[in-house]
Amino acid sequence: MDFSIVFDLSAIAAIAYGLLALVGGVIGYRQAGSQASLISGGISGALLILSGILQAAGVPWAKGLAAFITGALVVVFMVRLIKTRKPMPALLMIVAGLASLVVMGFVSA
Repeated sequence: MDFSIVFDLSAIAAIAYGLLALVGGVIGYRQAGSQASLISGGISGALLILSGILQAAGVPWAKGLAAFITGALVVVFMVRLIKTRKPMPALLMIVAGLASLVVMGFVSA
């Protein structure tokens, strides 16, 4: 059995966006006391990091999982930006999410 792990750009993008979501959830909790930010950032961040690791390990469906979670976060933060008209953190998550999807190959540049 070959247990080699190769971190391609898609896996790195998933892990980086997952770390951003995770850190963002912690910051949202610390600044505003938002348990929803902590939980959603923690779950989505952990799933993205896991999917990046699984991609690197060669699991075929992991890239689709990362793209689905990233796309869902982009939509959530677009709605949040429209509702609140506050660019942070929504705009950061939208731009980083779209960039991640481009790197993953699901959105053309």
